[in-house]
Amino acid sequence: MTSLIGSIAPTFALKTSDNEDFSLSDLDGQWKVIFFYAKDGSPTCKRGCLSFKDQYDLFRSLTPPVEVIGISQDSVEQHKEFKEELKLPFTLLSDPGRKVALEYEVATHLGVFPAKSTFLLGPDNTIHHVYDWLFRPRTHVAKILSAMSDVTDGAGF
Repeated sequence: MTSLIGSIAPTFALKTSDNEDFSLSDLDGQWKVIFFYAKDGSPTCKRGCLSFKDQYDLFRSLTPPVEVIGISQDSVEQHKEFKEELKLPFTLLSDPGRKVALEYEVATHLGVFPAKSTFLLGPDNTIHHVYDWLFRPRTHVAKILSAMSDVTDGAGF
């Protein structure tokens, strides 16, 4: 995944938890954080999503604002229930065949368990930072915020 740093992020179109079409190009010109997680409701993924929820207002208050997007292979219906249960303020996207995850080189562990990885994308969709948070769901958001500061040298954020 670190081989993707400096490259243009693969474009994609997926369904949201509200069964609406979403394309990465919808966020062209904006900073964005895209995080891939394994499964709605699993303890580690739940903590990871809640960590982004806890810091979502901070991401949105940055200048320029940063959008947060979560992606997993769960269905639109599962995402809808999960988002409502946790009152998540950000978009969840369904990638049932893991096509997008594979384009972002998000591996599976032991050939079964999807990895949990976060990507920081610039306004031009360049990948600036990648972080694998397999067992660190509570600290990965802080690491992404730190990476944003490093990438911009504090300018603009």
